[in-house]
Amino acid sequence: MAHSVDPGQRRETFSTRWVFILAAIGSAVGLGNIWRFPYIAYENGGGAFLVPYLIALLTAGIPLLFLDYALGHRYRGSDPLIFRRIKRWAEPIGWFQVGICFFITIYYAAIIAWAALYTVKSFNKVWGDDPNTYFFETFLQMDASQTFSFDFIWEIFIALAIVWVAAIAVLAVGVDSGIGRISKIFMPLLTTLFLIVVIRALFLDGAVNGLNAFFTPNWSVLADPTVWVAAYGQIFFSLSVSFGIMMTYASYLKPRTNLTGTGLVTAFANSSFEVLAGIGVFAALGFMALQQGVGVDEAASGGIGLAFIAFPTIINQMPLGGIFGVLFFGSLTIAGFTSLFSLFEVVVSAVKDKLNLPRKTTAISVGVLMAVLSLTLFSTTAGLVNLDIMDKFTNNVGIVAVALIIIIVLDWILRRIDEVSGHLNMVSSFRVGIWWRICVVNITTLVLGFTLFQELVSLIKEPYGGYTTAQVAIYGWAVVGVIVGAGFIMSMLSWPKGLPIDGPPGSDFGIEPELERIPQVPRQFNPNERRIAGFAIEQYK
Repeated sequence: MAHSVDPGQRRETFSTRWVFILAAIGSAVGLGNIWRFPYIAYENGGGAFLVPYLIALLTAGIPLLFLDYALGHRYRGSDPLIFRRIKRWAEPIGWFQVGICFFITIYYAAIIAWAALYTVKSFNKVWGDDPNTYFFETFLQMDASQTFSFDFIWEIFIALAIVWVAAIAVLAVGVDSGIGRISKIFMPLLTTLFLIVVIRALFLDGAVNGLNAFFTPNWSVLADPTVWVAAYGQIFFSLSVSFGIMMTYASYLKPRTNLTGTGLVTAFANSSFEVLAGIGVFAALGFMALQQGVGVDEAASGGIGLAFIAFPTIINQMPLGGIFGVLFFGSLTIAGFTSLFSLFEVVVSAVKDKLNLPRKTTAISVGVLMAVLSLTLFSTTAGLVNLDIMDKFTNNVGIVAVALIIIIVLDWILRRIDEVSGHLNMVSSFRVGIWWRICVVNITTLVLGFTLFQELVSLIKEPYGGYTTAQVAIYGWAVVGVIVGAGFIMSMLSWPKGLPIDGPPGSDFGIEPELERIPQVPRQFNPNERRIAGFAIEQYK
């Protein structure tokens, strides 16, 4: 039975546009900026990679970010509520996004726990002379043969539990008081810490060699389609577009908000941080290559190997390496937390809207469930295997597929994309037009379709990563199945009574004041535009 909604209850909002920008940048700037972008750029042409990267940013990243902002701001709800308001049968799309964020959150928290532990371990460099052996055999006690493991690593278990307590506490407090306030502290702190890391790396012996390797362009790669796919993939995942995060965050914006201007700040801040990370990482790798008497290409690595093997090696070899390690892993921890909060919020917001529960109750109940799953799957000797497979399927299959579905439904089926651009233009300083539509509907569809096809063919041909068929089936394909099945089941539940969910195209749900009371509304707007503008003016009276 549906609960009734208080008609006077307003949706939470960020106190200022800048608090939202800090939260959005915090979501975008995560672990991938530090350990994924530098290696992807190096492997795909070095300095030449910046050309497809910039084109991907302008033709896919920013246009899709605008789309997410507009949907969240216009329909003012969690992801499932947004799609329910667009069309009744579209609601499962929102739940697919929630399911993807659910699974990403439970394994992402584990990596934050590792980074937090390594922040402490950096003081006395407990990994010794062989960081590789320490990480896999001593720290993770990795057993790749196990499909299920109940051999808990208590150090990781405790750290992961603390991460979940922190995440639940922040989200229980609220959007502005929790996420907003933490973002105002964490983002300046992250920027300061990482700048110190980069500056220190630049003064290491061999840093120039690393930077030359990173920036020296190999122009021939621009003729390789896989390089362009890599650029679009990096932008897509880095900006968190179509995860549902930016839609949820934008729903907490005040009605009179410059959406496109805000999106541009978020996108370019995120990309600037990625380039900064590339400079710092490759300066450090250049130092390591010089110390070991090898080429930078032999020292370069990406992902978990870069963070937990290459950097401990660098820390061992540099003066005052312990302090450098604390700063580096501290930066990783903070960057991870800001992204974790945003992923978790997608789930909390959706459950809160659907079941009409108080925020604190939702954050605690959902958080405890997710924490139990997270601790069970990722603080055992099989944790890294489970994490690797789940990451591959949720990101490379789930997110790409749901992004493609959103564009097809919004434009190809419902023909509502012009309505979205109209909303952007009404509230923003930078107006979008036919080029934005081409980028979202045509260019992005082709790139996403090609990427998804490639991934599915690769995964069907053979089990991912050389893991067993059972491991891939349970932590990969079954996870995708649960996301889809749960999405349809949740869509069958009734929404709370009194919550506006139905209306003609162009409706602005729950925010329609009497136009006669708003004489300031420009007369050149059509009735629907006047309705939105009128509401915006009313909010600032």
